[in-house]
Amino acid sequence: MLKYVSKRLLYMIITLWVVITITFFLMHAMPGDPLASLARELPPQVKANYYAKYGLDKSVPQQYVLFLKNLCRGDLGESLKYPGRSVTDTIAKHAPVSGRLGIQAISIGVVIGIVLGIIAAFKRNRWPDHLVMFIAILGVCLPSFVLAALLQYVLSVKFELFPTAGWGTGKHTVLPTIALCFGSIATYARYMRSSVLDVINQDYILTAKAKGISEFNLIVKHVIRNAIIPAITILAPQIANVFTGSFVIENIFAIPGLGSNLVDSINNRDFSMIMGLTIFYCALYIISLLIVDILYGIVDPRIRFSDDVQE
Repeated sequence: MLKYVSKRLLYMIITLWVVITITFFLMHAMPGDPLASLARELPPQVKANYYAKYGLDKSVPQQYVLFLKNLCRGDLGESLKYPGRSVTDTIAKHAPVSGRLGIQAISIGVVIGIVLGIIAAFKRNRWPDHLVMFIAILGVCLPSFVLAALLQYVLSVKFELFPTAGWGTGKHTVLPTIALCFGSIATYARYMRSSVLDVINQDYILTAKAKGISEFNLIVKHVIRNAIIPAITILAPQIANVFTGSFVIENIFAIPGLGSNLVDSINNRDFSMIMGLTIFYCALYIISLLIVDILYGIVDPRIRFSDDVQE
């Protein structure tokens, strides 16, 4: 397993380098000057020093090499829009906010979605199945920002149970977590229902039933372990999507997360911030894929971490 993880870490570094390279040159291929609006009124010498500070007085290949050198030292540079604000410090300050919201949404979405999927499969073509499928379709069709506005109106304005917006207490996380996890619940419920329906018709399940095993032990020991693999597969994209796709929810609820910083940096052509957040999201996604691959082997021991099986 150590050899497999080491090999995957090497692939992760190569993938990250490719993403960094493509993002860097795509941003510099955009027309216009990112500092034009900020340095327009400055004297020529101050303007030259300003460009030299960010390395924008050099050619693009030289800027690329300089960026990689700084990256190897853990330095992602300063924001072009807000001089003096470190990209690393911005990520360190706002990532825990998005992370807390994302972990809550994913945890609730996975648990409830898997439970609903199992119930729907075992109650197939009965009212619990129809109810779960209705929730699943609603979760797929209903955009998160519409659900967020609805939650704000009903639970904040009408019943005054939770704050409308803001951040700081546990109550502030309830509505955005519900808005974010509803889609995950729908996704996991559909995947789990389909997978469980396939598993419960296998011969080993019929054998276990013939031996008189209780329904609870049947579900825990045989059904879940064999049916949960497809649900684990979509866990990695879900983690990245919650981080990157939560900026709408963060704006609606005025949450100081990374999503709003990403949108602001794109609108302001803040190259340093865009690169830093791209690296962060890419690393998060790649690490999530590695964790999912390791979970495969833990959930199903038949999956080994050998080169023969993986490749």
